[in-house]
Amino acid sequence: METPHTRTAPVSGPDALRLTVDSPEAMRRLGLRLAGVLRPGDLVLLSGELGAGKTTLTRGLGEGLGVRGAVTSPTFVIARVHPSLTGGPALVHVDAYRLAGGLDEMEDLDLDVSLPDSVVVVEWGDGKVEELSADRLHVRIDRATGDELPAGVADADVDDVRLVTVGGVGERWAGGALDGLRERGDESAGEGAYGREG
Repeated sequence: METPHTRTAPVSGPDALRLTVDSPEAMRRLGLRLAGVLRPGDLVLLSGELGAGKTTLTRGLGEGLGVRGAVTSPTFVIARVHPSLTGGPALVHVDAYRLAGGLDEMEDLDLDVSLPDSVVVVEWGDGKVEELSADRLHVRIDRATGDELPAGVADADVDDVRLVTVGGVGERWAGGALDGLRERGDESAGEGAYGREG
């Protein structure tokens, strides 16, 4: 039976990206790349089961945004603010796993005050924070199984492979706003493998 903490929100639409990430390091690099398309006022909702890589992705985001402090899971403090060291937006990292009250409970965190000047990332935020912004980015991370595994993945590496779906809601994410994730650079990105050589 699916519980609110294990369900993953649908991420779809014509601009949604479906990426395969084959290691924690590749997940961190995806976060680094994602930081390049984010700007102050962006709300990012991360979903996926425990251990899927949400905090690892956020760690890469923090690195890409040039924020202060180690990005770790804010599970027990609920929210952490990482100020920018480069004059860019701060990273507000929220773990809503233990919050059952939706936006009412989230209001105590004053995310609506932080949002205009920060990038706000909410793990387990589906169904809890959507009212903060009409424009938001949903990132769903699932473990790859069976036919979803890319060719050449060794049995020992299967536990590291993730399917990441990135899709935006609202005008902010329409018309190619995610193109920076599709481009090929040091790591391959696009429809298919991310972090794989070749």
